[in-house]
Amino acid sequence: MNRKIKLSAQEIESIRKLARDERYALGFSDDPSIANDIHTILDKLGILLLETPIEAERGKPAFSAVILCSEEGGGGLVFIGLNTADYLDKQIFAIAHELYHFFTRTGSHLSRQDGQEDNAVEAKANWFAAEFLLPEDVLKRRVFEEFKSYSLADIQTKVLLRFIARLHCTWWLPYRSLVKRLWEIEAITKTQYQELYCIDERDPEGEYGRIGRSTQSDVFLKLNTATKTIGSSPRAIETILRNFEDNLIDEDTFVRLLGLFKKSPADYGYEISISQDDMDEIHDFIEGWNHEG
Repeated sequence: MNRKIKLSAQEIESIRKLARDERYALGFSDDPSIANDIHTILDKLGILLLETPIEAERGKPAFSAVILCSEEGGGGLVFIGLNTADYLDKQIFAIAHELYHFFTRTGSHLSRQDGQEDNAVEAKANWFAAEFLLPEDVLKRRVFEEFKSYSLADIQTKVLLRFIARLHCTWWLPYRSLVKRLWEIEAITKTQYQELYCIDERDPEGEYGRIGRSTQSDVFLKLNTATKTIGSSPRAIETILRNFEDNLIDEDTFVRLLGLFKKSPADYGYEISISQDDMDEIHDFIEGWNHEG
């Protein structure tokens, strides 16, 4: 439950600044919750979203999200593939995680549902996601406004769970991410952190599940649902077609990108010969989302 990688104060401050700068650039000051606007943000950034549910296999965690960057021909296409077999709040966190890789230009990347926090870059991306969705200064302010103190050491667990449930339903940050945030700002003790982190937050009949439903039932249930959506950004295919027609991407890239959406050039009136080897490569590329590691 503890972070395996300990970031330095300088690294954390750099991440905070990046998250703050990007929030402001996208029209968000500290206070507004990004929540469901995460999809609008992708549109603003020109990132195409591909949603598909992929369940875990043989106990191996499925990917949570993948960012794919194509620089061929100077087109600069960027896709985020999102695993919608995960809970909605974790989907939003996964997108924010991939945005760290987008903003820091670390290239194509795949992340898994288990967090991979034994990797320094992944630890930074997770910290960025939490800061991007709920800035530290805002969380500290919420703690003080609620309890007239920055320390929650003497607060009963039931009271803490109600507070976390309200944060969860407002900021759409997953429960365990919120518990980590409270620990990171030293609002809760190590004992409280361990107790809270071990709670099964997805059990609808558990203590937190009952409290969450009583807090804001419709939002709480939505966040704790695996949407299993299949779809893509409305302009995704059109963008690929235009880039091909403007000679910004070559035929091989055109075929491969359409393959992500289970489409072919023939679907749009283009007769491009595709060898069986190429078809196998496309299939392996798509399937590789769930098997890379």
